[in-house]
Amino acid sequence: MTEEDRNNGQRPWKLLRSEEGEDLPIFKVRYDWMENPRNGTTLKAVVLDVPDWVTISAVTPDKRIVVVRQYRFGAAEFTTELPAGLVNPGEPHCEAAMRELREETGYTSDDWVYLGWVQPNPAYQNNRLHQWLARDARLTEPRQLDEGEDIDVSVLTTDEMRREVAEGRFRNSLALLSLSRIMNLWDGDPANSGLLDEFVTLDRTAF
Repeated sequence: MTEEDRNNGQRPWKLLRSEEGEDLPIFKVRYDWMENPRNGTTLKAVVLDVPDWVTISAVTPDKRIVVVRQYRFGAAEFTTELPAGLVNPGEPHCEAAMRELREETGYTSDDWVYLGWVQPNPAYQNNRLHQWLARDARLTEPRQLDEGEDIDVSVLTTDEMRREVAEGRFRNSLALLSLSRIMNLWDGDPANSGLLDEFVTLDRTAF
């Protein structure tokens, strides 16, 4: 089967040329001139060259989930999220996950499961979000926050986590997606409120 067959006859756009834009602290702007395969018109597309990200669902031995609370400048409010962060240049994403969990929360784990990667916003970002599960996570290290971080750490039972979601206090879409791979967030049946017996993985890739 050809790529065109898989895309129901749609053809990819042709890249005519690229131009670099602003190099900002968390992403770099690029402009691509693309040719529409449907009608031949040219579009100046904005592409954000963004480092890959990681998010970590860390579960303690007593089946609580490690969460962080911090002020987010974009939303201009405090949000509850999972530990997460950027993959440094040349850094394997598994090591980035371990580092971010340790630095932000002080928790570490010797039991890691890769849950796969997703595209955070393929409309204009070119990065991947790698989702990791840290099982049997324990508080073992002092936190190492960056100068621009002010993070509060807590642990929630699965029932408390479901309540955070239901009452609108946990709205980070990528964190919700990661959590949905390890627990049932929305089923109202208390019998289904715990962690999933089998975790939902997109990529069975060893690290």
